[in-house]
Amino acid sequence: MSHDDFAVEPVKGLPERPPEGEQILWQGRPDWWALSKDALNLWWVMGYFVLLGAWRFVSLVDQRPLMEVIALTVPFLIAGLIVCALLMIVAYVQARTTVYTVTNRRVAMRIGAALTVTLNLPYTQIVNASLQMRRGGRGTIAFEVPDDVKLGYLTCWPHVRPWRVPAQPALRCIPEAEKIATMISDAAEARIAAPVIARKGSTAGAPAPVAAE
Repeated sequence: MSHDDFAVEPVKGLPERPPEGEQILWQGRPDWWALSKDALNLWWVMGYFVLLGAWRFVSLVDQRPLMEVIALTVPFLIAGLIVCALLMIVAYVQARTTVYTVTNRRVAMRIGAALTVTLNLPYTQIVNASLQMRRGGRGTIAFEVPDDVKLGYLTCWPHVRPWRVPAQPALRCIPEAEKIATMISDAAEARIAAPVIARKGSTAGAPAPVAAE
């Protein structure tokens, strides 16, 4: 019997219904194949095992019969195929369980396969954003958050900008990345430029990025 682990979500990818006036502009997820290459370094891992196999072959070819050398080399290549297959499975699961949401007020990221976390990044709390393009129109949009917002690198991985600490959450390996970046830029500009009206007796302020399990 099939079961939807996210059936409790009132709106796909969000832990609660958007407040009045908030509109979803786009939803998507990483391209799993691009994620396996970009975030999990598939080609580097594959090259490492090929190099090990080549080293094994060259070091033994002058000492033992050819068929025996091949038999001793093949296990390295098989191990490499197994590891690469596991990496692709991890990338596929990560992509399938991820939902990126762009609204007119924030960027939300439902991430995590074993431990699901939803990051809410209001435009008013995003210090800067950067776009890194790849082939085929795919790319990564990373967000710099204020220093007082602590996000765990391992908790957000692989949905972070590589090798950046403090962690910068990112929309990894998404299609039409330039188009989505423009959409986010326009929405953020409109949101920040919008006047804030505080009711009497209340304090106006934008919420900081929140990680909600």
